[in-house]
Amino acid sequence: MSTDIIKNARTFRAFKSRNYRLFFTGQSISLIGTWMQKTAVSWVIYTLTHSTFMLGLTLFASLFPAFLFSLIGGVVSDRYNRYRVLLTTQIASLIQAVLLAILILLKHYEVWEILTLSVILGIINAFDVPARQSLVFEMVEDKDDLPNALALNSSMVNLSRIVGPALAGLVLEGIGDGACFLLNALSFVAVIISLLLMKLPKYMHLAHKKNVFGEFKEGMAYIKRTPSISFVLIMLALVSLLVLPFSTLIPYYARDVFHGTARTFGVIDSFIGLGAFSGAIFLASLKTGTDLRKILFINTLVFGVGLILFSHEHTYWRALLFVTLAGFGMMSQITVTNTIIQTTAAPKMRGRVISYYALAFFGMQPLGGLLVGTISKYIGTTDTLMGQGFAALILGSIHWRYLHKEKLKRQQAMVLEEGHGFQAI
Repeated sequence: MSTDIIKNARTFRAFKSRNYRLFFTGQSISLIGTWMQKTAVSWVIYTLTHSTFMLGLTLFASLFPAFLFSLIGGVVSDRYNRYRVLLTTQIASLIQAVLLAILILLKHYEVWEILTLSVILGIINAFDVPARQSLVFEMVEDKDDLPNALALNSSMVNLSRIVGPALAGLVLEGIGDGACFLLNALSFVAVIISLLLMKLPKYMHLAHKKNVFGEFKEGMAYIKRTPSISFVLIMLALVSLLVLPFSTLIPYYARDVFHGTARTFGVIDSFIGLGAFSGAIFLASLKTGTDLRKILFINTLVFGVGLILFSHEHTYWRALLFVTLAGFGMMSQITVTNTIIQTTAAPKMRGRVISYYALAFFGMQPLGGLLVGTISKYIGTTDTLMGQGFAALILGSIHWRYLHKEKLKRQQAMVLEEGHGFQAI
């Protein structure tokens, strides 16, 4: 009993910080709305077009603008008050959600209108992500709790991914697609209120000797001379390009493989979220000092195996089991990479480094969505998804080689130190 209490206390230790508790609560509500909207957009687009390529194009429209503007967003996060930047982006997201809800409720919409509003949201996210992720560091009072806070963030995202799509499936069938978009708009009120209730340290404006372009170059140079950061960023970029866009193909499985409805789509998406949520809780419960790079390597393999098993499965309950496994492995790609960056990067570089994280995550996925959508037209959706699973296994093997080389370097360094010590004696 006492062991369980200790473990639970370790899992949720970041909640000791009031500001983080407020942030967690507001974001939890907002993200449920976000996942409802994502599910509804995919279903509306696929219902209108019956095209997996259009699903990839929708992902491209929502994420590629973040690729284009994320580096500028990182500089803005480092130059200005991150709290005010985040509050501004959340209000802008609320306005975008209201406009999309009105468009859908009026029932006179075209695909290009939904894609245009998706582009606008992508631009907003380019500035939102670096500010939001960097601000978490300031919300947590005990900086040793930062890895736990980031893992809890991921659990929040993926618990929302369980609830949001399932709720969206019910709302789509019971009330209609417009209600999903309206509920998402209302959910932004919660996160805006949570931000207004925070009591953060007074912002200290620092003089910036370089212009925006100069700070952009400084961030790039910093990443180049920090291999521990650059490697995980490259790995995340490759996973985002080749593997993570598997989610764009899920409507095909819901409608054409399992002959389901919007509810089926919501259930499959929720089971992906269940796996990812389990993975996030697992990461949150890890002891301080755990080798996160090793966890990332193992879970990349788990991700690949889950996708391969799911790709050609026609039994519904087994497919849900395999996609849950894939979701568990998927979670480390996002959370562990973010944690390594946040705990390794110099404070004055954090916003810019996170902007490269956003670049790798948001920038490669839309390109991957187009790639996956195009390939699926020629070799079929199931074989495309299986190929993505094998790509994850190959990337996991590359990661293992990197870990092995790093281990050899450390051993050689220890031998050299012992040799110097012996000579000194």
